[in-house]
Amino acid sequence: MEDHQLVERSRAGDAAAFEELVKRHQGRAYAIAYRMLRNREDAQEVAQEAFARAYFRLAEFRGTAQFKTWLYRILVNLATDQLRRRRPEVPEGDAVLQQVNIGENPGENVERQELRQSITKAIEALPPDLKTVVLLREFEGLSYAEIARVIRRPVGTVMSRLFHARRRLQASLGVYWEGES
Repeated sequence: MEDHQLVERSRAGDAAAFEELVKRHQGRAYAIAYRMLRNREDAQEVAQEAFARAYFRLAEFRGTAQFKTWLYRILVNLATDQLRRRRPEVPEGDAVLQQVNIGENPGENVERQELRQSITKAIEALPPDLKTVVLLREFEGLSYAEIARVIRRPVGTVMSRLFHARRRLQASLGVYWEGES
């Protein structure tokens, strides 16, 4: 069953239909929240709150975007609010970056670990508006149009923010490409 059908069934009072939407999207929602917040408990809390808000606001969902895009907009707004309220802290290791296949060569392992840490630091150093578009594009694979709907900005703004974010990341991580030429 498609998401839009599950939304309609949920609106009609079918709790199992909304549970199915949660099952389908909870992993991605948590991943986005975690990448933004860098804290497991905060990410779980924000993801749960996003689903709760989505459930109670299903009547407001017009269906002009995909359900996941609408949900991600709620999630990103909640995570951004959480970031504004908190003090800066040392980020946890990125689960996605930790999954990169590590070779058997100890020297390669050290280099890859350093690269993972550098990438994580560089992404964390981005301003929230740039960080959000990078995470949604590079880690979640959303299209420019989907990102534009999530952050409620024109596609041109998304493209501009991605350009500036990538430029900053390249400047921060330039040392890793200098040896590659």
